[in-house]
Amino acid sequence: MAKKIFTVEFRRKREGKTNYYKRIRLLSSQKPRLVVRKALKNIIVQLVEYNEKGDRVIASAHSRELINYGWNLNRGNMPAAYLTGLLLGLKAKSILKEPEAILDLGLQESVKGSRLYAALKGALDAGLKIPHSEEILPDEERISGKHITEYMLKLKKEDPNRFKRFFSEYEKSGSTPEKVFEETKEKILSKFGAKSSEKRHAEKIKKN
Repeated sequence: MAKKIFTVEFRRKREGKTNYYKRIRLLSSQKPRLVVRKALKNIIVQLVEYNEKGDRVIASAHSRELINYGWNLNRGNMPAAYLTGLLLGLKAKSILKEPEAILDLGLQESVKGSRLYAALKGALDAGLKIPHSEEILPDEERISGKHITEYMLKLKKEDPNRFKRFFSEYEKSGSTPEKVFEETKEKILSKFGAKSSEKRHAEKIKKN
């Protein structure tokens, strides 16, 4: 009677950390991978390239870094994901000769318009060339935090105590999540000598 051969799977596959079929497809592109990983309170975006001795991180951005640019909101929300992707993209552009990459979401669920794709949008706006469908990207209002501002105003009317607990500092300063987003974005762009699409458009009109 023939004996059945038992094959031991790779450790990371057993632990549910790596889909090797998907990984091989990504590596076959021979491009760096834009790796986006989310936690409850933070977003991490990295540009990683394959190496036989182990993947090499070319550039990395953590949403904690946004504090240095004036961001004082939740670091795991949609606007923070976009800004972290933007920061990573600008870092990567200063290193790469060819600003190309391919998106790597790992085993995370792909949800249209999610934080993962907000980070992708940020990297794209920074100038990285990454294959994607426009349909999966969140709209500008959600990226800028308009939905947070709307929730803030609703909470102020319906539950003043809870509003004071979470948003009182904005009322004191006269600011909104949208304003904080724009201010943080401008500081990030200025740090790398980049300009927003609005400024580039205005300068183009002046030249014409």
